Amino acid sequence: MKILVIGSGAREHAIVHSFAAEAGTSAGGAHELHAAPGNPGIGEVAALHPVDALDGEAVAALATSIGAELVVVGPEAPLVAGVADAVRAAGIPCFGPGAEAARLEGSKAFAKDVMAAASVPTALAHVCSDVDQVADALDAFGAPYVVKDDGLAAGKGVVVTDDRQAALEHAAACFATPRAAADGEAQVVVEEYLDGPEVSLFCLSDGSTVVPLAPAQDFKRALDDDAGPNTGGMGAYSPLPWAPEGLTDEVVTRIAQPTIEEMARRGTPFAGVLYVGLALTSRGTRVVEFNARFGDPETQVVLTRLATPLSTVLLAAARGALADLPRLRWHDDAAVTVVVASHGYPGTVRSGDPITGIADAEALAGVHVLHAGTARDGDGTLVSAGGRVLSVVARGSDLADARRLAYAGVDQVVLPGSHHRTDIAAKAAAGEVELAG
Repeated sequence: MKILVIGSGAREHAIVHSFAAEAGTSAGGAHELHAAPGNPGIGEVAALHPVDALDGEAVAALATSIGAELVVVGPEAPLVAGVADAVRAAGIPCFGPGAEAARLEGSKAFAKDVMAAASVPTALAHVCSDVDQVADALDAFGAPYVVKDDGLAAGKGVVVTDDRQAALEHAAACFATPRAAADGEAQVVVEEYLDGPEVSLFCLSDGSTVVPLAPAQDFKRALDDDAGPNTGGMGAYSPLPWAPEGLTDEVVTRIAQPTIEEMARRGTPFAGVLYVGLALTSRGTRVVEFNARFGDPETQVVLTRLATPLSTVLLAAARGALADLPRLRWHDDAAVTVVVASHGYPGTVRSGDPITGIADAEALAGVHVLHAGTARDGDGTLVSAGGRVLSVVARGSDLADARRLAYAGVDQVVLPGSHHRTDIAAKAAAGEVELAG
């Protein structure tokens, strides 16, 4: 099958890696893989195309020219921009929601409205249009304060803090972004704090049927022990041995399926990944957020454990045929990923540092390395070109084994000034509940 993947991060590399691994499987042999714009790691197994991922017409034209039989849109920005709509209009099966459905991620206020209509359990919230309203909401909920940019913010639009002034400053920064100024209707969502560990569950939908993947947990804070600022994610693991029995079924029944039905009722069916971010609170399961795409870095571990060919699953979703799909198969082992970040991340990052040691890491049994913020310089040297540079992924017999292998792989990677967390999945591997999220 000819497949085009849109995006350039580790999530997209994980998707392409899964497709490439299907050669000789029941998915029908080797695929012809393309990516736009991709990255150097993706370029090792797929043809790269310098197409603007936000330009729906250009993406659709590319898909048509290469004869794509499936297009997978990875990142949130192209989805919100309507790239999937343009591809479908060209008559090509596309995995990813249209622009209206992608508002579940593009606007937290919209997502709250949908959740209310679908009776989905979530945090109480106030939608604010100025700092004075934010101040009132903070006082109403009390500390810890939870302040969210209503729009897309690359995983860094949320602040959870006991410092009221810091919460107000974050809100003011959200109102002052160029995007907010351009929209003219900037909003900030202030929520009640949800206690308990967080869980990420990807639910695939074709607009009516919901098929859940395996739960995972990511680590959003930059530093060990969940210290430092929020990031796009510093690591993840799956499965979650401490998760309550029946959690996945509960989420599908009480959250994902009602949400998909509400979106269909509104005339904006959701076909793609409904990323359900959860908090397992003392009062029950609550939705922290919805996203409209695979999460990064959770995708890296979830797809590593998926035994059913990914292309079969995504094509069924794109064609509206998930109900006909056999039950998904999973490897019984565990997966851990650790993100190697560039100097300065998540603040001002330094680019252009040479990267070596990837081949040595991948020589370790069960380890593979996924590219995110990488590029080739004028001499062809692999260099850093973003905040989160690499995801080192390992599969092992259990979490302790996968964790050992992942960090052995990280030790092989050389990137001047880089940093990574050293505690990914540490508590879970020791039989404890991870509160990270």
